[in-house]
Amino acid sequence: MSEEIFDVVNDHDEVVGRDTRKRVHQLGLQHRAVHVLVFNQRGDLFLQKRSMLKDNHPGVWDTSSAGHLDSGEDYDACSVRELREELGWTIAEAPERLFKIAACESTGMEHVWVYRLEAEGPFELQASEIDRGEWFHPEVITGWINRRPEDFAPGFRMIWGMLRERS
Repeated sequence: MSEEIFDVVNDHDEVVGRDTRKRVHQLGLQHRAVHVLVFNQRGDLFLQKRSMLKDNHPGVWDTSSAGHLDSGEDYDACSVRELREELGWTIAEAPERLFKIAACESTGMEHVWVYRLEAEGPFELQASEIDRGEWFHPEVITGWINRRPEDFAPGFRMIWGMLRERS
């Protein structure tokens, strides 16, 4: 399998080049990603526990589905692809866009579009990416983050804080 190629972007999320995933991460270059928050009808959020095989933040809890944009891919197409690849969930069009985050240290230098989807599952989790997944009530997540922030990926903590501020 060939190494992934990402678009390198500037502060305005404009493409300024392309490079391999490895070099983009090693050099701290700005690039693009999506995060999808999947809620069920009860309002619980599905979180994934990242595989210990992941190169960044292994073994911690993260958004329902997330991933980098491939070079030339747009945010909406990536959100649909990542849901299919990570959760085995197929949708015809992108979920609802919630907000965008500019690249920063907490996001791993990723410009991120955050999406929201309502689904009940069941999901078919991609074993190479996800150790397991569970539904959590929002108040449980907030209390857990307050007590043990290290249990969560930094990007998720940022997204969760921004989502709670909007509620």
